[in-house]
Amino acid sequence: MTSLRTEYDSLFFGGRWEPSSGPDRIDVISPHSAERIGSVPSATPADVDHAVALARHAFDASPWPQLAPSERAAHVQRLLTAYLQRTDEMTEAVIAEMGSPRWFAALAQGPGGAAMLSAFLDAADSLEWEVKGSGHNAGAVVRREPVGVVGAITPWNVPQLVIMPKLAPALLAGCTVVVKAAPESPLDALLLAEIIESAELPPGVVSILVGGREAGEHLVCHPGVDKIAFTGSSAVGRRIAGICGERLARCSLELGGKSAAIVLDDADLTRTAAGLKFASYLNNGQACVAQTRVLTSRSRYQETVDALAAMVETIVVGDPSDLETYVGPLVAQRQQERVREFISTAVDDGARAVVGGASVPEGVGPGWYVSPTLLADVDNTMRVAREEIFGPVVCVIPYDNEDDAVRIANDSPFGLAGSVWTKDRTHGRELANRLRTGMVGINGFAPDLWSPFGGYKESGIGREYGPVGLDGYLEYKSIYGAG
Repeated sequence: MTSLRTEYDSLFFGGRWEPSSGPDRIDVISPHSAERIGSVPSATPADVDHAVALARHAFDASPWPQLAPSERAAHVQRLLTAYLQRTDEMTEAVIAEMGSPRWFAALAQGPGGAAMLSAFLDAADSLEWEVKGSGHNAGAVVRREPVGVVGAITPWNVPQLVIMPKLAPALLAGCTVVVKAAPESPLDALLLAEIIESAELPPGVVSILVGGREAGEHLVCHPGVDKIAFTGSSAVGRRIAGICGERLARCSLELGGKSAAIVLDDADLTRTAAGLKFASYLNNGQACVAQTRVLTSRSRYQETVDALAAMVETIVVGDPSDLETYVGPLVAQRQQERVREFISTAVDDGARAVVGGASVPEGVGPGWYVSPTLLADVDNTMRVAREEIFGPVVCVIPYDNEDDAVRIANDSPFGLAGSVWTKDRTHGRELANRLRTGMVGINGFAPDLWSPFGGYKESGIGREYGPVGLDGYLEYKSIYGAG
């Protein structure tokens, strides 16, 4: 097994390791054993000031933003090369710090960051950075230029897959970046800092801090930051949008979801259940795109519940480092308690726990486990169907006809993802067109790194991934009389 560093004495300021200005440290607690496995410094507001000052100087006074796009791409290519050499360590870091099961971590948590870097390098290579006008705007030149200093605030669930869609396009655009990583997932963030150091990016261009709410809010409020890129809860997203609005700073917000999987009457239920095992229970249910509302017709309701129950009963729960484990622990005790409370409330409201429930599974150790749960007899007005749970909990909701299914799917404060399950892909596409959500899968759900990632309504503002994600870190400048 790859050796994993779990103790750090410094944070990463613009390419240099320096001690925090404060004494506080963040203990890294294993979600599986509930034991301390490491610690890192906790960033202070003064640390944020220092990182922003370095980023501001690098953007305003260094050659970085003025480099040719190909020169910046060469730097990012070195970063990718260095990253690829340490993906095994990245996988181990995320398994240890937040309990992502090995099968998923080896797919997304380690190699995912490298895949994202590669995708953005391709997107930057295909972009026209400067376009000469023609026709009505003949004589003009339109340039794409970097937005400036970016503050990236990221969560713990798929930490590299949410850092990279901010860091990679920002660097390729010519921005400088201060990353504030979540306190629950500090090890992968500081491992990324080691990788950046080895890639020898120019001074000041990237800082990696780890801290809590105070550090994050200070970064959002900082007058030296031109854009905030945030992934997290809708409640925090609202506050960030308000602060950025007050100071007219740019912001992009990738927020929560309560995605609906519409199972049509012609769907093969065995295949559908197998597909929803991934789409609904991936990463221990701690995924914003998880398909947590399964909508099925009343005529096939019990048949669908039975097929899903048979699938959920096969899910192996346990140590996330074990390859046989499909669902591991939740990230923290508070999250375990929150998910169990959701399940209990749902049952009190009339839902039925077909598999699982609020009790802690036996024989899996002292960590923060919740049994994979399937709830039947759920109404879309129940709290369990309205709010994002972020745990291995799926509810099955009946519909009368396809119009009713679309209505229920769209009757949500969120609009991030969704899916349609059917033998008729053409008809599935017709229903997908009617869903008010940013992403829809047909007979499955897995985001594509080249297609826009993001949602409608309370699921956020803006899009990540691919050429559209790169565009979010650019300003347009029109130069007249230059053509």
